Amino acid sequence: MKMFSVSHKTVFVVDHCPYMAESSRQQVECDVLTKSRAQGVIPLAPVSKSLWTCAVECSMEYCRILYDVYPLHKLINYIVSDSEFHILNSWRHEDQSTHELMSALAAVGPPNPREDPECCSILHGLVAAVESLCKITELQHERRTSLMDTAERVANRGRIICLTNTKSDTHVRMLEDYIQETILEQNKLAGGSDRLMAIQQCDLVLVHIHPQGEDTLVSDRPKKEISPLLTSEVHSVRAGRHLSTKLNILVQQHFDLASTTITNIPMKPTLNVCDQEEQHANTSANYDVELLHHRDAHLEFFKSGDLHMAGSSTRENGLKETITLKWCTPRTNSIELHYCTGAYRISPTDVNSRPSSCLTNFLLNGRSVLLEQPRKSGSKVISHMLSSHGGEIFLHVLNSNRSTLEDPPSISEGCGGRVTDYRITDFGEFMRENRLTPVSESSHEPSGKLPVERAKAQLERHTRYWPMIISQTTIFNMQAVVPLANLIVKETLSEEDVLTCQKTVYNLVDMERKNDPLPISTVGSRGKGPKRDEQYRIMWNELETLVKTHAGATDRHQRVLDCIVACRSKPPEEEERKKRGRKREEREDKTEKNGTKETDDKSWQESERLKGSLDKEEQESEVIKDSPDSPEPANKKPRLCTEEVQPPERAKGPVSLLTMWSNRITVANSRKHQEFVGRVSSVNNKFELYQQLKDENGMDVHENGKASR
Repeated sequence: MKMFSVSHKTVFVVDHCPYMAESSRQQVECDVLTKSRAQGVIPLAPVSKSLWTCAVECSMEYCRILYDVYPLHKLINYIVSDSEFHILNSWRHEDQSTHELMSALAAVGPPNPREDPECCSILHGLVAAVESLCKITELQHERRTSLMDTAERVANRGRIICLTNTKSDTHVRMLEDYIQETILEQNKLAGGSDRLMAIQQCDLVLVHIHPQGEDTLVSDRPKKEISPLLTSEVHSVRAGRHLSTKLNILVQQHFDLASTTITNIPMKPTLNVCDQEEQHANTSANYDVELLHHRDAHLEFFKSGDLHMAGSSTRENGLKETITLKWCTPRTNSIELHYCTGAYRISPTDVNSRPSSCLTNFLLNGRSVLLEQPRKSGSKVISHMLSSHGGEIFLHVLNSNRSTLEDPPSISEGCGGRVTDYRITDFGEFMRENRLTPVSESSHEPSGKLPVERAKAQLERHTRYWPMIISQTTIFNMQAVVPLANLIVKETLSEEDVLTCQKTVYNLVDMERKNDPLPISTVGSRGKGPKRDEQYRIMWNELETLVKTHAGATDRHQRVLDCIVACRSKPPEEEERKKRGRKREEREDKTEKNGTKETDDKSWQESERLKGSLDKEEQESEVIKDSPDSPEPANKKPRLCTEEVQPPERAKGPVSLLTMWSNRITVANSRKHQEFVGRVSSVNNKFELYQQLKDENGMDVHENGKASR
């Protein structure tokens, strides 16, 4: 049982030799804050940090993040190496703080470039680091004394991070061999001492620092096992921001940390404290703040696979991932009671930036911030909350899914609301058939299988083929197949069981001969579903699949399968009967289509006949009105006679439903009144008006100025 991992002890060994005083060649502008400069004033020249300064700053950031997230049980021992080693702190809890380390580093001072390089070596610090790993921490001593008889269960593992400037890969291998020899020597000493512990595992992380723009002879190398006690990895990094990024990534890897970026944080540009409630949209800007915390805060994202929904992005050339969460406007100062599943300490990545300081002060004043997942559509999902407790800021994980305190969802709701036709009744029957019951020792046969093994074998047989959804099966929806389905899963079959299965198969053949319908699901399909032949083909395939999974059990199981295969191979007269049945169904479908077509043609003819009649009536009305002596004609609707009107030619294109319905109503209304006499007795659609005047005067109507048609 491992009670202490490698991350329990971390030793920093920083090179303090004269070559570490060399410039990193990354310039820092000192005149960027000067807005106006008087004429004649020479601007400040840019400066550059030394390799030592870059190493100290980045290592202290590593320590700060570690102390923020793990205030206890994650210890750091800081060692400086030049002509001798300088141990700046111990494993005691009171020495574990950045303030203690910064004070000790100030006393050490920068490297002396005039010191003799031959007298300085990083080996002094590496030897001291191995010796420090053999020392017992307070937690190790407490666990050893509390366990007593099982003290060997307390392991001693640690990590050495060496920041130096090496010459080549050969120099790196020499350092690794030297550390390996030192570990073996110190383990021999620890074996005879009660105050020391032998090292069981040591991880060496060697970071080669070189100036900007300078070629290096040291190449990167992933983690490699040097011996069962030592593993080593090499990182060749340029000084400056590249070194800072590398140590930021290493602290995440070493202590299982993850990154979260809080985006859209509103903040007034002129304020020192972020008071979001009082600012206005036209005077505020949005900022982003990156936080580090334990990886478990993103556990729900990894489980559900929703990293893309949570805004996962990669930074620094693919070396670093961060989850983006969006700021939600806080409503009250009090921390509301939320259903929380975890709380983790946080540490800002850039602690000295103004947005980070603004967010930290805002939270330490007793405010809480809800964080939501950025989504392109749909309702927002609040997944995390930031709040402080006892002067420390925590990232709370809120339950965004169904709470475990609520009632479980009904199985009829389906998985995610997509599937609702589960075989619930059949599954209940399946559970009843496979219930476990206690077995007394007297009923157990020593030579036979154990009861639990028999139960597992039965469960395996019953689940070889068991569709979960009604629409995915045919045979399990048929009562005629139930006897065979219940018997075929048995371990052994009797002759009576075989006869029952064969009888079931013959019943299915008889159903197919009678062309009986099958319970085929048509969910998701258009039309009437598959043909009857296709339905029976699906049924026979599924039945054969079920029996094949059990055919290898015994010869009697195989006989049932042979019966199914024999019944599926139909004689020639059966095939001929099937063909005649298919042709009959095709003729029925064709007749049905033709009936629909004739109905459409009849509706079209009625609509055209109505249109011609209306045009004729309009022409007659206009002629009568143009005659000055003619009386006003009565407003009568035409009566259409189907027998007298010749059907026009077929129209090109379909007839709309509105036209068909209007034609039907018009024809029905025209039969409710008496037709106009002139239209009934017309010749070639023409009727002569005022015939009585012609008979009385014996002259043509045109002589009296009367117009006729």
